[in-house]
Amino acid sequence: MEKVLVLLLIALAVAYAVPDPRGIILNLDDGELCLNSAQCNSKCCHREDGLSLARCAAKARENSECSAFTLYGVYYKCPCERGLTCDVDKTIVGSITNTNFGVCLDLGRAAE
Repeated sequence: MEKVLVLLLIALAVAYAVPDPRGIILNLDDGELCLNSAQCNSKCCHREDGLSLARCAAKARENSECSAFTLYGVYYKCPCERGLTCDVDKTIVGSITNTNFGVCLDLGRAAE
């Protein structure tokens, strides 16, 4: 009985020692179902409308629609890629309903 227990513990140790690069809950690829942006590799959990399932999606590119950061972690429009800023007029109602949409701009290029 002790030998079986030791073998089981060794098998579990080996199984946990080899990490899986693709996660079930974290490190999700684009197109996989998500509940929050923290689960996605792209850091954007996107849904089309209030009744659709949220899926991981790529961040918004320059001159495309975007959302400002939200506490909900699920976006109707993904936030901008690194180095870009979402030019949006924030409102209280938009913050509550997650509808503060804008356009991704490169402020360094716009200043020139």
